[in-house]
Order: sequence, then structure tokens, then C-alpha cells
Amino acid sequence: MPKIITALALAMCLGTTALAGGSLTYVVNNESATYDPGLTSETFAAPIIGNTFEGLVGFAADGTLIPNMAESWEISEDGLTYTFHLRDAKWSDGQAVTAQDFVYAWMRVLDPAAGAMNPAMFFLIAGAEDHYNNGGQGEVAISAPDDRTFTFTLVNRVPYMMQMLTYTNFFPVRQDVVEADPEGWTRNPATFIGNGPFRVTAFNFGESVVFEKNPEYYDADAVSLDSLTFRLIPEQSTALAAFEAGEVQGIEAVPPAEIPRLMASSDAFMVVPSLGTTYAFFNPAAAPVDDLRVRQALSMAIDRQEIIDFVMQSADKPALGLVPYGMSVAGEDFRDGTGTFGLAPNAQPEAAQALLAEAGYPGGEGFPHTVFMTYSSPPVERLLEAIQQQWKENLNIDVEIDVSEWQVYYPEVQKIEYQIAQMGWGADYPHPMTFLDIFLSDSPNNLAGWHNADYDAAIAAAKSTADEAQSLADMRAAEAILMNDHIILPMYHRYAYMMMSPTVEGFWRSPLNVPYFRDAHFVD
Repeated sequence: MPKIITALALAMCLGTTALAGGSLTYVVNNESATYDPGLTSETFAAPIIGNTFEGLVGFAADGTLIPNMAESWEISEDGLTYTFHLRDAKWSDGQAVTAQDFVYAWMRVLDPAAGAMNPAMFFLIAGAEDHYNNGGQGEVAISAPDDRTFTFTLVNRVPYMMQMLTYTNFFPVRQDVVEADPEGWTRNPATFIGNGPFRVTAFNFGESVVFEKNPEYYDADAVSLDSLTFRLIPEQSTALAAFEAGEVQGIEAVPPAEIPRLMASSDAFMVVPSLGTTYAFFNPAAAPVDDLRVRQALSMAIDRQEIIDFVMQSADKPALGLVPYGMSVAGEDFRDGTGTFGLAPNAQPEAAQALLAEAGYPGGEGFPHTVFMTYSSPPVERLLEAIQQQWKENLNIDVEIDVSEWQVYYPEVQKIEYQIAQMGWGADYPHPMTFLDIFLSDSPNNLAGWHNADYDAAIAAAKSTADEAQSLADMRAAEAILMNDHIILPMYHRYAYMMMSPTVEGFWRSPLNVPYFRDAHFVD
């Protein structure tokens, strides 16, 4: 039977004997453009960063917060000032991890010249937003009173601040290493200096990343594996074949068509809830999707449930909004009580056709040449082909699919020079704001180039109140503004379906899509 991994739970087996050492190979399907903890927002970078760097705090397998670089901490009575006391820890080259490393890393994110993707996450800190908007000038309430003490002060109380600190952008980096080679330090094992349980020994781009146990890690005795390899295999069926041939011990994803068989027969099959939503961006400045009626018609014309059942063959849930299930605030799941914004799990062809006719394209007649851009990934390409076919059947329109490699695709999408672009978002921390922040007018992750003052105001209100119920209401109101404008084409809220050999214990993968190997070990 499959292992069902829920709520950050660790799959454990009984009656086995742990074996020290060994080498483990884990397959990933995509390669990131950068592994810079402070600058990236790419999900594909998370496996590498999550095993080579650590922040102040992290998550345990059961979902609780645990100390990482911080041994202890205090929060002031007003909830604004956080003070962390660092443990005695070293970088992978033997130098001490200091509070100044955190100051440098955080202030680097707040330097516009650095090009960080998530500077707005730091705008909760007093002075940070003005500093960023003034070109990296001005005081910010971040300091290191001494080498082992790190402190910062917020503008307002933020109930989810500790959860945010688990995200890679809040991890420390070394100033001397970064400044010696700002563009290339994360592409060279000699300069990819981290503070986590493993260190990189080889970047074989297009093939693999190889790690070894980091002997300088503060808890190195707890790390069993001698070496770890992340092998790049884009095609899921090829990865599964490698697993079943015994060439690798784990794969991050399985082909959708194989899920029923593996679920029924394999004790290596694992289902991991994933706090993520797959969607596409509409560019509201590009015809024909500059017309709200067209965007809504395209969204209403797809059958999400049919795609999940027959194309993906998965247990994912149809997405009718941005924020996925499993995000709780004030004791309520965000999705409970929200609207559907005119969407449904199944296609609504008649309503979609009426909207398209109102927009000037009755029966699809005269619909202009439209391109749906995506990155090279066989499962994603099959998903888009199904949507393409449904648009043809339900709206009588032809939409071209344009596929390119991620390293080419993502920079193009960042220019916002597309009509429709495939994307999605996985939670950076377990709170709805990690999804809603994307669409702020000043967010670099707002790859639709969409701006709405009412949306920005609703998000600001949600962040400024200490009343969680009111904050939830404000966040729901913000999502409604976004969804009623149909800036995204929501597809599904996702689960992860993977394989890990029963000879491996201690491995776990979080709903934030980070696989952790610190405690992984082989058993007899």
C-alpha cells in the first residue's frame, strides 16, 4: 500500500535496522536557473537550497517549528521586535555563521540592484519598503548587536512571521563569497558555500547535482548519508523506469497514467499534499485576452475535473480560485465560504460561448491568433494540449502552444510579452499571503503586470490588523478582486505523487515541495 504523507508527517517503518553511510540518488524533473537563496523564487531550486542551507528556524516532519541556526528567540510583548540567539554553527568551509551574515543576506534582498524576486516579503520590517524604493538607501530595523544575536522590528504585528522565516529568502549568505562572484557563486561547487547538512561537490548542468555530507554542519553526527545525487530526468516515465530498474532510490514525480497501478501495488509509492496551485497568466494588456469577457470565457470553457480524471489521472482538486485548500487562518480553511467566480469543476460551454460572442467572436469567428506559452515538461504539455482541445470543442477557436526550455521561457515571461503563459505557485510558507502577495502592483512575481489599487488596499488591510478573522476576510476580498477580473486561468490544486525505496527511512517531503534528506538513512 502507498505511504500517505499528510501534514508534514514523516513516513516511518518499524522493525528495521538503520545502516550508516551510503549513497542515495533522487530524480528531479526540472533544473533551476539559479540556486541563490536570497534572490530566487523558483520551486525548482528548493530541493538544492533546502539541503545545503538553513535559516533561523525550520519545520520538523510533524509541521512544528524547530530551531535551526537560532538556538532560542524572544518576541517583544507588542509582537513587533524579534531577537534570535544563534547557535555555534559553521559554514561548509569552516568559517563561523554569524548574525552579520543574516544582516547582509536580508539587506541584499532589499537592494534593488541585486534583483531579488521577493523583496516585498521583507517590507513587513520597519524601514524596509522605503529603503528598497529609495534605491537601497535609508535605515532598516535589522541589526546584529553581536556575532550571536540577530534582531529585527516589524511595522505591524504579523502572526505568521515565524513561518515566513522558514523560506529560503530569509536564509543567510556569506558577503565575501557573494561579492567575489555575484553572478556565478551558486554555479561553482567551490564557491557554493552553505550551512546545511550537505554541500555540493559537482554541478553537472543538464544532468545532475552531486552532494556530500557537510562535515562542518553543526549536527553532522545526525546525518547518515555519505553522498546524495539529484539526477535530472525531465520525462516522468523515464524516471519511473530508472526507479523500477533499481538505478535510483527515489523520484519526485510519477507519470499520471501509472498512479492507479502504483497506488495499488507499490510500497514505494507516496502521496504528499502540496500547497500549490497550477494556473496560467492572462496578459491583460495583450489582445484578445485584454477583454475580460474573453478571459472568463476561456476559463469557463475548460473541464478541470475531466482533465484531472482522464489526462492527469490524479487525486488533485479542480481550482476555482488562487489559494489552495489547507491554508487555515482563525481556525478556518481559506477556501471555505469563498465564491467560485463564475467557474465550475466542469466546463460551461454555453455560458462561455455567450461571453465570447459578446466580445465580438460569435462561434469563435474572427478570433485572432493566440499563443499559449509554456515550458518544456511532458506532463504540462499534455495538460495544455487537453485545454487546447477543449477550447476547440467548446469555443471553436484554435490556440497555438509554444514550448521552450525553462531557462528560455521564464525570462521571456518576466518581460510580460505573452498572451497566455503557463505558471503556478507553490507556497513559500503555510499562509494564504504567500499566494496573494504575488499580485501586488509592486511584486516582481506579478508576471501578468496586473495592477489594482483596491486589491493592494485589501492586502494592506489584511497585513495591518491583529484580528485574524478580519485579516481572513480582507484576504478573501482581495482574492475575489483578482478572480473576478480573471487574471489567471486556475487549473488545479495539486498533490505530489512520488516514489521512495522502502530501504530508505527518515526522508520526508514537505507540502512546500522541499524534499529533506538530513535524517534519511538506509535500512536492512
